[in-house]
Amino acid sequence: MLRRHAFRLPPHPASVSLARLRVHDHLAAWGHKEESGALEDAVLVVSELATNAVCHGDVLEREFEVAITVLADGDCFIEVSDESSGNPELRELGPWEESGRGLRLLDAVSEAWGVWQRGRHGKTVWALVRG
Repeated sequence: MLRRHAFRLPPHPASVSLARLRVHDHLAAWGHKEESGALEDAVLVVSELATNAVCHGDVLEREFEVAITVLADGDCFIEVSDESSGNPELRELGPWEESGRGLRLLDAVSEAWGVWQRGRHGKTVWALVRG
């Protein structure tokens, strides 16, 4: 059985914590245990992707969308969509740089991740977290 929940939030820093909370609550309600690494990893991935949508999305964008799907085997498929056409890329960082590590976390925590371009409607960054 698949379970999916999607919601839209304004591109504001406060939306990141709200996205974390909503994903956490839905996964917990769907049976993911508090001590589950998958629950923590899914919340971390949502936090990073929502932060990127807020920080790097189009300035005039009204909302970004977060979707979480729990697959039949318990894995979590996470999607964050925004209107920006820019592709996120892993980059080399110096030890003193203050940002730019989110995709490294995403890469380490996720089984797989990628980007779907949506033409003039921006992109969706997705990640698969093992349940």
